[in-house]
Amino acid sequence: MPALLLITAAGFSGYAALLPVSPLWAVHGGADAAGSGVVNGLLLLATIATQPFVPRLLARFGTAPVLAAGLLFLGGPSMLHLVSDQLGWILAMSVLRGFGFGILTVAGSTTLAQLIPPARHGAAIGAYGAAIAIPQVVLLPAGPSLVDGIGYWIVFALGSTSILGIAATPWLARALRENDVERLQFADTSDDATDSDFSPRAFDDPSRRRVTSRLARPTIILLGATLAGGGIITFAPQMSSAPLATAGGLALFTVAAAVSRWRIGSLADRYGTRVFLWPLVLMTVAGLALTALAVENPGGTTVILFLIALVLVGIGYGGIQNLTLLLSLGAVSRREYGTASAFWNIGFDAGTGLGSVLVGTIAAGLSFSPALLVAAAISLATLPLTFVQGRRT
Repeated sequence: MPALLLITAAGFSGYAALLPVSPLWAVHGGADAAGSGVVNGLLLLATIATQPFVPRLLARFGTAPVLAAGLLFLGGPSMLHLVSDQLGWILAMSVLRGFGFGILTVAGSTTLAQLIPPARHGAAIGAYGAAIAIPQVVLLPAGPSLVDGIGYWIVFALGSTSILGIAATPWLARALRENDVERLQFADTSDDATDSDFSPRAFDDPSRRRVTSRLARPTIILLGATLAGGGIITFAPQMSSAPLATAGGLALFTVAAAVSRWRIGSLADRYGTRVFLWPLVLMTVAGLALTALAVENPGGTTVILFLIALVLVGIGYGGIQNLTLLLSLGAVSRREYGTASAFWNIGFDAGTGLGSVLVGTIAAGLSFSPALLVAAAISLATLPLTFVQGRRT
């Protein structure tokens, strides 16, 4: 677990450092707003395109080599940005980084599920979520400031820190061998049994359709939450008329999401997911509605209401990530953890992208308030799924 957390923190440090700065580098080279917006969009598209193939790569080449390749793809292109600030070159770097990010996200969560006993998945996912969130809390807001104070090169150097995670992959490989993880991962585990709410379960019918139907519920719930988060992260600076409130709100949102994702896991291990899932969905909906109210007047954001609203959305955003990953792992056998991880990560990235597109499109025609209310309605529509009782072994 320590090796996996080091790999994860290194990988997400490189990802977070460049996320706000690569589009700025494109603008520096003459790209317009539309062109700069494609930079992270293409990164996300390459990520989603890569994720379905990662379980097959893990089975063919092994976990540590695949993770090392992902870290190289993610961090290697960072300093190469300095070769050119032209949009075409930057987009090529985004595609390579998307390949790496797709590998890291699926391989990381799959390895987590294999290393940790199912009864402790919630707490482990919480620690894993902290390793993801802490680099983002620090580096997402720091990137533009470092560009202004020092220059682009320092951020591109920070983006290369993903490569440092490769040093921990032999440590991880040794732990996987000692625990016989990879042999068990691809063996038939139909006789697995546990008293945990999130135990791996065997499939009577191993068809892809059966797996997909079991993963649909947590994926749809996750989409509702990440749609909300994607809209907030992308458009908070534009929907708020108070720059300090924007900075404070995004900081509170990020910290609330990190703490929620970290702490909810151990509670879910003890009490199950259902008792927490529906309140978190309602909290997300309430936060979006309050955000819509706070930004209703384009010239005068209600600052206190805006800050409270972003905390609520952040708590729901982080907690639902943890719980839906738990549900996804609990819906499949051990052999299908890679598939569950791929589904979950695709749902996360697709929801984030959809939130950005949906909120932006509606806001362009109307305003941010109705756009946020539509996002709230979509999140609310997932509420009935939180009461569905999943099958257990």
